[in-house]
This record gives sequence, structure tokens and C-alpha cells, in this order.
Amino acid sequence: MPQPPIWDSLWGFLENDTNFYYAIGFLTIAIFVAAFVAVSLISSVDLTQGGFLGIVAGFSMFMLVFFISIFAQRLEGQE
Repeated sequence: MPQPPIWDSLWGFLENDTNFYYAIGFLTIAIFVAAFVAVSLISSVDLTQGGFLGIVAGFSMFMLVFFISIFAQRLEGQE
């Protein structure tokens, strides 16, 4: 089966460890947002409750630390 042309550029991007970690981070954010939207559409839960805001704030801080650590690892490799 022939591979689409984007396939080679995608594998070229993912050969580097830090680029792979960035891709996993963005995939995690996309899944979190999709799940959050699905829960808000399916259930009648108030989104301004402390529980939802706490989950979003905690996840945001986790992803911020995740991306900062990747950035620091990339800077470490430049030395």
C-alpha cells in the first residue's frame, strides 16, 4: 500500500525525542479537551463548579510543567 507524502514528513518530525514529547503533549491536550466537551454536552453539570475548575487548573499546570521540562531538555542538549 502506498504511503501518503505527509507520512515521511511526520516520521522526520518524530525522529527527535523532544519533538515526539511535544506531539504527545498536544495529543494529550486534544483528548482532554474532547473529553471535557463530551462531558459538558452529555451531562447537565455546572461547569463553573469547583471540581471542574480544579481539574482544568490542575491539568493546565501539569501540562505547563511538562512543556517547560521539554524546553529545558532541549536547551540542555544545545550546550
